[in-house]
Amino acid sequence: MSHFDGTLSQEKQQELLEKFDPESGTRKLRGMFHWIVFAILLAFSLFQLYTGVFGVLTAQLQRTIHLGFALALIFLLFPARKKNRGKVHKVAWYDIILALISVVIGAYWPVMIDTLVLRPGTLAGLDFYVGLAAIILVLEATRRAVGLPITIIALVFIGYALFGPYMPGFIAHRGLDLERLVQTMFFTTEGILGTPLAVSSTFIFLFLLFGSFLVKTGVGQYFNDLAVAVAGRSIGGPAKVAVFSSALQGTISGSSVANVVTSGSFTIPMMKKLGYKKEFAGAVEAAASTGGQLMPPVMGAAAFLMAEFIGGGITYWDIAKAAAIPAVLYFAGIWIMTHFEAKRIGLRGLTKEEMPNRKEVLKKIYLLIPIVAIVVLMMTGTSVMMAALWSIVITVLVSAIKKETRIGLIGIIEALVDGARSALGVAAATACAGIIVGVVTKTGLGLKMANGLIDLAHGYLLPTLILTMITSLILGMGSPTTANYVITSTIAAPAIILLGVPDLSAHLFVFYFGIIADITPPVALAAFAASAISGGEPFRTGVNSSKLAIAAFIIPYMFVLSPELLMINTTWYYLIWVVFTAFIGMLIIGAGVMGFWYRKLHWIERILAIGTGLSLIYPEKISDIIGLVLFVGLLALQFIYKGGQTPKIEKDQGKNVEA
Repeated sequence: MSHFDGTLSQEKQQELLEKFDPESGTRKLRGMFHWIVFAILLAFSLFQLYTGVFGVLTAQLQRTIHLGFALALIFLLFPARKKNRGKVHKVAWYDIILALISVVIGAYWPVMIDTLVLRPGTLAGLDFYVGLAAIILVLEATRRAVGLPITIIALVFIGYALFGPYMPGFIAHRGLDLERLVQTMFFTTEGILGTPLAVSSTFIFLFLLFGSFLVKTGVGQYFNDLAVAVAGRSIGGPAKVAVFSSALQGTISGSSVANVVTSGSFTIPMMKKLGYKKEFAGAVEAAASTGGQLMPPVMGAAAFLMAEFIGGGITYWDIAKAAAIPAVLYFAGIWIMTHFEAKRIGLRGLTKEEMPNRKEVLKKIYLLIPIVAIVVLMMTGTSVMMAALWSIVITVLVSAIKKETRIGLIGIIEALVDGARSALGVAAATACAGIIVGVVTKTGLGLKMANGLIDLAHGYLLPTLILTMITSLILGMGSPTTANYVITSTIAAPAIILLGVPDLSAHLFVFYFGIIADITPPVALAAFAASAISGGEPFRTGVNSSKLAIAAFIIPYMFVLSPELLMINTTWYYLIWVVFTAFIGMLIIGAGVMGFWYRKLHWIERILAIGTGLSLIYPEKISDIIGLVLFVGLLALQFIYKGGQTPKIEKDQGKNVEA
């Protein structure tokens, strides 16, 4: 953006993506291989569009073709060794062989379907070797495109399936032999070709294409400009710009790290220039970018999986509606805390000279039409796939309004290629997650683990929630959200459901903690990426981002204990009351966490403020009344001891700990 110097170059952004986001670490191809891969990527998108428009193929056909495309492309694009990523590097001979085997795997079901359906449950001829190759190639492709953590978890589950009789205690089972394991993984819809890959090969791909088309119209940069126009002049404006733009960027990016790098390359230097400390500037961007996956209408890829996993008539739109209030509270919490931090250290907003021309920004408001369209389409009952397809068409039409946003034929082809490239990591992660789901289904591990968690918590809900949260955070460290959600929803969520919690609340609970693992130390990938831009210390950036995202650690407990926050079994007037009290609760929690409101807070006031906020967020009449009384009392104290002065007890506190 021309109004501010310091934005990272495209090269630097790509370098950071390759360092912190495995899905961005492709080799750079030249000559013949560049055009071969380009053609395959285009063919991949055209296949997905064809099945989206004319109807999805039979489950095994749709999923194996999708898998074959993804595996072949991963072996051509992602080098085996990390040191070769991001460089001009020839495709190794063994990668060509692996890509060709991937084509065989993708074509096996379409070619052999008549034979395979006549002998269900048995393997003959090449079946075993093709199935075994599929498992090995999925694991290797996942290692390359997604990272080692999820690959190791899948290998542990395979080991558990094969060596069940030797497992300790309640997790022991009869065990599967290798042939039965291969048969489950590739010749049923319970393993690699299971629900996760089904969602990747339909809904997720089309929404990634939609995001790719939005990028081509320049809507990503427009989000930044719009955010500056709305929030730039206010106290601590640059931090609020980061919150607002990152919430919008979540619509076109399914990755916390990618969101940090794209919007953070603009917002973090701006925050530093106006006086925010490096660690705080990085933390604001990391916390806001991570929340992008929580923000409806287009949430992270895991939200599409959730609709399939819950079943029972729950649609994606039901999930988006339920997640709306928690998402608003999450971003409101970050906004409030950046405001109090700016007031505490006396930061200004942007000057008139640093601001974009508001009239020029508002002239491009039409770029938001595709996002409004997708909301309207899903609200009116259009299927998720058709909503995505129509939104792509609308994006192309909207881009044609002005010459500078017009996509054109070349732009359409590039968007199709970029969309297919962005889908590779998701396809690998969902195929690998299918291995885990297959083992859980065959061995009954899900129910065993659920009962084990409940026994460990002695049947109490709150300890079960805490154990589930810890499980989700640990699994989320270094794993993509999709794979993390699949694991926690099959192992941890059933424990909460067994204790009488609604399915939607339980699944959103593990979904939330799987996502915020990206900003939770010690492995906080989004925070580490932000620290690389800000120049701050990574661990402190992670601690600060966790503090700013305090709402994400509180709200899931609240909507499990009281599902009204998810608009479950409530009335519209009570819903307004719930939102009002919850927002007031986030306001005072923000003041308590940051240690500043209208003036600096004493530690006793901070504890009271956080307790008051919790009682207000919890949707229950008595707790709301108590919370409002305490809120009024604390607010009165702010004015009684005004002018920057605090009560006399402040003298014993010493210096306030820096936020």
